[in-house]
Amino acid sequence: MAERFASPSQQRSGSHLHPHVTMPGTLALLSVLFSLLHITEGQTFNWGRCLDPPVQENFDITKYVGKWYEIEKLSASFEKGICIQANYSLKENGKIKVINQELRSDGTINQIEGEAIQAEGALAKLRVSFYWAMPSSPYWVLSTDYENYSLVYSCTTFIWLFHIEYAWILSRTPQLQPETLERLKNLLHSYKIDTGKIRPTDQMNCPPEM
Repeated sequence: MAERFASPSQQRSGSHLHPHVTMPGTLALLSVLFSLLHITEGQTFNWGRCLDPPVQENFDITKYVGKWYEIEKLSASFEKGICIQANYSLKENGKIKVINQELRSDGTINQIEGEAIQAEGALAKLRVSFYWAMPSSPYWVLSTDYENYSLVYSCTTFIWLFHIEYAWILSRTPQLQPETLERLKNLLHSYKIDTGKIRPTDQMNCPPEM
């Protein structure tokens, strides 16, 4: 759900010149790669550019707003707690207000507020930002019936070499029918997204105030 509780692109270099010429550039590139790998530890890392799965047709944001519970997701290091949920509402300026919440291990509720905008010509492709100094993140609604489930995908390519991807299966209620959950996983798999790394989110015994 492009959730953020706690996200660069540079050109890839390559040359067949003398090794003494290319060594500094190679070392610099490796240094950047290792730094990025450290930053993205715990994320779903893949070589190559981001995938481009189809999104929900005729997406209607007015039906989509409201509360969504996170049921399962690809690993996201910025999500540390349980009882994770998102609440979307329309703003007067046409943008979408985003409020994400999670329950921390110490019993406190962690909340962050952001803003989303829709892409022109592709309304199911949104971008979400939580900090003015950081770039926005993709939030693509791959499939939803608005009343029960939503399947969300997000991906960012780094220096054309690899990408970090996220996926969330959301529900209007803390539980989702097993057959619906399996169908959404199969959909992800059909788009070559690794469903073997998807993990459930604990939505049991959550505080009533969330």
